[in-house]
Amino acid sequence: MGFKCGIVGLPNAGKSTIFNALTQANATVAPYPFTTVDPNIGKVAVPDERLRALEELLKPKKVTPATLSFVDIAGLIKGASKGEGLGNQFLSYIRDVDAIAHVVRCFVDPEVSHPYGEPDPQRDVETVTLELILSDLELVERRLEKLRKAARVGPQELKKEVELLEELLKWLSEGKLARNFLRDIKDLPKDLPLITIKPYFYIANFSEGGEKYLNKLKEMADREGVPLVEVNAKVELELFELEPEEREQFRKELGLSEGALLKVVKVGYGLLGLVTFYTTANQDLRAWTVRQGTKAQEAAGMIHSDMQKGFIRAEVMRVEDLLALGSEHLVREKGLVRFEGRDYEVQDGDVIFFRFHI
Repeated sequence: MGFKCGIVGLPNAGKSTIFNALTQANATVAPYPFTTVDPNIGKVAVPDERLRALEELLKPKKVTPATLSFVDIAGLIKGASKGEGLGNQFLSYIRDVDAIAHVVRCFVDPEVSHPYGEPDPQRDVETVTLELILSDLELVERRLEKLRKAARVGPQELKKEVELLEELLKWLSEGKLARNFLRDIKDLPKDLPLITIKPYFYIANFSEGGEKYLNKLKEMADREGVPLVEVNAKVELELFELEPEEREQFRKELGLSEGALLKVVKVGYGLLGLVTFYTTANQDLRAWTVRQGTKAQEAAGMIHSDMQKGFIRAEVMRVEDLLALGSEHLVREKGLVRFEGRDYEVQDGDVIFFRFHI
C-alpha cells in the first residue's frame, strides 16, 4: 500500500506530461485542450533508498516496494460542473483518491495554447477549485433531497444528518472547501465522497521564463499553507528516457537534487501522515505503508487476516540498526530487538517480525 493521488488542472497545464513523467506511462500529450478523453491510471513503485539498502544487505529472493497510484482526468474549465468541456465526466474517478495534486501552469509556450490566453496562477487555481466545489455541492444537494423525505418519519439521527448537510451546503455555496468546514469534518457521513475534503497540494509545471507565475503560485500556497512541488515536466520526461546512471548525472548538472516522483511522494506522505515499515520473512523483503498511529495488530492484518486474528507480539528492530550491524543476528545479540504488544504504534523505519498463532 502507498497512496492514490488524483491529478487535476486546466487543459494544457501539463497534467498528462506530468502523469507520464511520474508513472512512465504513455498517455497522449498534445498542444490542444482535452487530449485526455479517458482517465489515465498508473501505478509506480515508491522510491525507497532504505529498501534498496536492505535488498543489497539481505539479498532476498523477492522484493516488493510500496506503490503509488495516479489518476489523471481531463482538464477542468469554467462550467465543467455543468457539463462544459470533458472534465466533469471523470470527477467520479478521483472521488476515492487519498490526495489531490493540482497542476498549475507556470510556463509560456506559443505552441501550447492556454484556455484563457495567458497563465494566471490565481485565476487558474480559482477556476478549477470552484468546479470541484460545485461538483461537491451537487453531490450534497442530491443527498439532501433523499434524506429530507426520509427524515420526516425516520429516526433522530437522520434529522441530525440533514441539519449537518444543510450547514455544509451553505458552506460550499459560499465557495469554501469542504475540508475547511466549520463543524468537525469527522461528523460527515463516511459514504459521502467529497473531493474538496481531501488533502491537496500544488504541482507547479515550471520552465524557464515562467518565474513570475511560479512566484505568484508560491505566494498563494504560502497564504493557504498548502505544499507546493516544482516540476519541469518536459525535462523530467526527457530524463527518464536515459539510463539510470546518465539520468542521475544529468540531474546533478541541471541542479536537480530529487526527481519529481520522490518530491511528490514526500509531500503526499507528509500530507497523509504515512509511515513505512518493512518485513523480511521467508526471503521476501517488503515495504508497507500505513498511517501514523496504526497499531501493530492492525499492521499485521495488512499482511494476512490470520496474523491479525492470532496476533501474539511484534518483534521490532530499526532499519538503521540492521543496516549498520549487517545482520538480524547481530541486532538481536546487541539487544536492539524490542518485543511489542498489539497496541504498539508502528513507526517509520521499523523492521517487524510478527508472531502469531492460527
